[in-house]
Amino acid sequence: MNAESDERDGGAVPAKPVSAAGDVTESVTGDVTEGVTKEDRDLGSRAPGFIKASRALHLSWQVGVFVVGLAVVVAGIIMLPLPGPGWLVIFGGMAIWATEFVWAQLVLRWTRRKVTEAAQRALDPKVRRRNIILTVTGLVIIAVLVGIYVWKFGVTMPWKIHE
Repeated sequence: MNAESDERDGGAVPAKPVSAAGDVTESVTGDVTEGVTKEDRDLGSRAPGFIKASRALHLSWQVGVFVVGLAVVVAGIIMLPLPGPGWLVIFGGMAIWATEFVWAQLVLRWTRRKVTEAAQRALDPKVRRRNIILTVTGLVIIAVLVGIYVWKFGVTMPWKIHE
């Protein structure tokens, strides 16, 4: 059922961290092992040990994490068309799910990788120059349209200050 259930039953041996070069690292200190980043952590539940010890408690923990994550994701989806940080809240809900579910951890790893790749592409000098040119062109067009509007209709405030 879960990767955690195998560990509780003693049927599976946790895998040793492997660095990018393929070297197996023996000691784990904190969040980062030599050659292993935070992103390469073992997949699975991050629930406290006393919760993992009881199957019923762990299952209820997973249900609670799922419900809280679902509520946050639904709030984020509602915020997409409404004012609010919709995508940020959705990724927050995914992060909540990732504390307990492997599929959410894999989705977050994929998302982090894609965002990093997009940031590196955006910092490419050719792409950066193109983006600057497009931004300046857009700002000039907006300034011209605002100038035409002010020339044609003048500046009238929607409130009456002089009264």
